Amino acid sequence: MKVYFDNAATTPVAEEVMQEAVEVMRHHFGNPSSIHQQGRDARSLVELARKKIATCIGAQSSEIVFTAGGSEADNLAIHAAVHDLGVKVIITSTLEHSAVYNTIKSQKGVEVAYVNFSAQGEIDIVHLEELLKAAKEKALVSLMHVNNEVGTILPLEKVSALCLQNGALFHSDTVQSVGHLPLNLATTKIDFITCSAHKLHGLKGSGFLYVSKKNKITAQIIGGGQERDIRGGTENVVGIVAMAKALSMSCETMEQDAKKVKELKDYFYEGLQSISAEIRVNGSYENSSSYILNVCLPKNSSSSMLLFNLDIEGIAVSGGSACSSGSHLGSRVLKELAVDSEVPAVRFSFSRYNTKEEVDFVVEKLKKLYS
Repeated sequence: MKVYFDNAATTPVAEEVMQEAVEVMRHHFGNPSSIHQQGRDARSLVELARKKIATCIGAQSSEIVFTAGGSEADNLAIHAAVHDLGVKVIITSTLEHSAVYNTIKSQKGVEVAYVNFSAQGEIDIVHLEELLKAAKEKALVSLMHVNNEVGTILPLEKVSALCLQNGALFHSDTVQSVGHLPLNLATTKIDFITCSAHKLHGLKGSGFLYVSKKNKITAQIIGGGQERDIRGGTENVVGIVAMAKALSMSCETMEQDAKKVKELKDYFYEGLQSISAEIRVNGSYENSSSYILNVCLPKNSSSSMLLFNLDIEGIAVSGGSACSSGSHLGSRVLKELAVDSEVPAVRFSFSRYNTKEEVDFVVEKLKKLYS
């Protein structure tokens, strides 16, 4: 049996999404900027996809900017806040995805303040309010909705309210939450959110940035004026249409998928506890995404080769964030949460396509490795 429990890194493409993508490649290959029929057909598909995506998140079509993925969208939001909207103070955390953390560090002439958090990775809302009140110039708060390594959930409504009260902009990396958690931007006021299609059974190489209509920003990638002069380059029609299909499917079945995945996560955690009482959750179990479970497994003679041994058994998991793979420094997030670096930490992440039979298989293999 092959088991894929690394869905926070990327998800398998849904069959319905594949079919939609093939249809576009076969019959709608025109450049959406061209004025002939094929071009107009492609433009129509792009705009229909924009409308579908906006509907899913309670936004307006004009607020959706297509990008090549979540990292580009995060970069665009942060650069725009600083260079177009006059932000001089950025309030963030050291638990953010590298696309946010490193982009913020690269900004010149900007004061950066880091908000405190608990041992479970939950943002200290009282400290956030203190930082907002202490900001002497225009501020941007950049905090992710669901942490990509440990799954801890940010209270979006509370942070949104604080930003509104203090006149600050709010950017949230929602790559791990769009399509998994309810999000209505008509009621929860956020200036920027980001999405990556391959995290919700779409294609790699496509994503979007939501930009609240009150914010006027300029391009980071200069091109032929596409995306209302916000993002140059010919639109990825196949990826955009496929992303709209993937997000629409996820939103339609969100509640039942979340229930199924939560049951799967609970069932898996019970299985892990039957292996050893030493197994500990990284982050918060209660206040975390049902789709992510990061745990420390006991240290033994073979624990340094744990991920390799699981891979040999046909089990795909991650040791922290896949975006940091190849780095010998380990996980920055787990270090910030003071997780013992000598103990193997594994992120198991699920999708609606996973099953209890797969959980049983993984638990049995882990039992053998720890017997």
